[in-house]
Amino acid sequence: MPKTTFSRDEIHRLAQLSPFELKDKFIQLAEEVQKHEPGQKDKSSVQMLNAGRGNPNWVATGPREAFYALGYFALAESRRVWTADDLGGMPELKGSGDRFDAFVRQHPDLPGIELLQKCVEYALERFGFDKDAFVHELTDSITADNYPVPDRMLVHAERIVRAYLGDELFDKRPPEDNLSLFATEGGTAAMCYVFDSLMKNGLLKKGDRIALMVPVFTPYIEIPELDTYEFDVVLVNASKFTEVGVREWRYPPEEVAKLEDPSVKLVCLVNPSNPPSLALSARVAAQIRDIVATKNPNLLIVTDDVYATFVEGFRSLAADIPRNTLLVYSYSKHYGATGWRLGVIGLHDDNVIDEMIAALPQTEKDRLNKRYGSLTLEPEKIRFIDRLVADSRQVALNHTAGLSLPQQVMMTVFSLFDLLPEGQAYKDKVRAIVQQRLDLLLEGARMKISDDPKRAGYYIELDLLAEAERVHGADFAAFLQKNYEPVDPLFRLAEQTGVVLLNGGGFDGPEWSVRVSLANLDDLDYLKIGHHLHAIFTDYAEEWRATTGV
Repeated sequence: MPKTTFSRDEIHRLAQLSPFELKDKFIQLAEEVQKHEPGQKDKSSVQMLNAGRGNPNWVATGPREAFYALGYFALAESRRVWTADDLGGMPELKGSGDRFDAFVRQHPDLPGIELLQKCVEYALERFGFDKDAFVHELTDSITADNYPVPDRMLVHAERIVRAYLGDELFDKRPPEDNLSLFATEGGTAAMCYVFDSLMKNGLLKKGDRIALMVPVFTPYIEIPELDTYEFDVVLVNASKFTEVGVREWRYPPEEVAKLEDPSVKLVCLVNPSNPPSLALSARVAAQIRDIVATKNPNLLIVTDDVYATFVEGFRSLAADIPRNTLLVYSYSKHYGATGWRLGVIGLHDDNVIDEMIAALPQTEKDRLNKRYGSLTLEPEKIRFIDRLVADSRQVALNHTAGLSLPQQVMMTVFSLFDLLPEGQAYKDKVRAIVQQRLDLLLEGARMKISDDPKRAGYYIELDLLAEAERVHGADFAAFLQKNYEPVDPLFRLAEQTGVVLLNGGGFDGPEWSVRVSLANLDDLDYLKIGHHLHAIFTDYAEEWRATTGV
């Protein structure tokens, strides 16, 4: 294959973009390949394979059907109260449980009704809810005829989601302390709210030192660089190798030890990681727990656990270090629900954040009392989890804060589905999907990765320079570094084969690494991507041999 048509200077300049912006350039190149493939009069035989974004191509249909079935019941409840052409009334609380049972009996063939009934019955049995109160929360909320009350999260929804997180993120061994939740517009909003409120409440200040466990999802790298924050960032690198050319993507003790410095006020991590897609090891979790217990007791931890359900026996730092940890979780990946924007922030009631706010200098307390004074006569008693809610609506609009009620219902149904046998079977299926795709990718690429039982497999990060050294030795790796930009392989892939991947360096990973999403293409497409990767790799080797006479 020929080299890329871009000069090294051009590639170097474009590599300064965020991986997700650079991806758009790769997509343009891939589309050009489709238009101008030689010998094709109409449509190119080259298929664009965009493995650059982590939007899954599967959808959890069962809980969605249950959600839609609930919508029909809610409309029946509305029309029962008031019917005038297209006008209905607000669903009534009293007797709603019995009317739901009657609706189920009367509509046995309605898609989703059986699963909906199972969800409701499970919730009533596990949580001991008042039947009318729970059914009314579902029907009134899916109708969306009221503002969210409570604004942080619906009462029954919070208990159900807390149980879901306890089972899936805390390995069914949650801490004894209560986990309070704030329902958000996906993990993206949760990230924004957390950083904003930590700043607003004086827990972080412009220029403060924070740590990132890298590689990491790019926004965690870019947010601290904004002029709003300008944080001094310490990188904790997953730099371990299992052997020459095979990265383990694990954190050495000396890297984690950077968190011992009391000037490091916060550490952010994605767990399982993005892009390496590995859950934090028990060794590293224990080391961080020891650091908090001895060297840095006020270290704040923000853990983004969106990929947790893809790892058997996953356990979050929010379970192991509950007093210091803010939990971020999103339903988008597991359920194929990126468009729903469903996420939560979790914080245990006994936490160092509220203690740190209480210990602020009086001038800071006075400032915060003024900020939140319109909400209560005792603003100093407002917990941080509730300050997050108020700050999300600039405090003044707190009375209309909260995630939309249909979104909270969908979150509730997803959670109940997971707690049922049907949901566990679904979980096994999506895990098997990404594992099959990973196997096919590696088969085509003929590359070696570490064997790790904590691998989620939602993404894979492949270090091409390390692979070069493994296959052809250090001289070949040195040749690549001297003659090409680290993202050169991605330009070749897009321009010559129509394959779109992301540069791992943009996630603060090794510059020559690439991220492949294993979620968004058909299974056999990953075999094709692997073949293309191998072919590009072979081209570099031939160029090296031609240059050096090896």
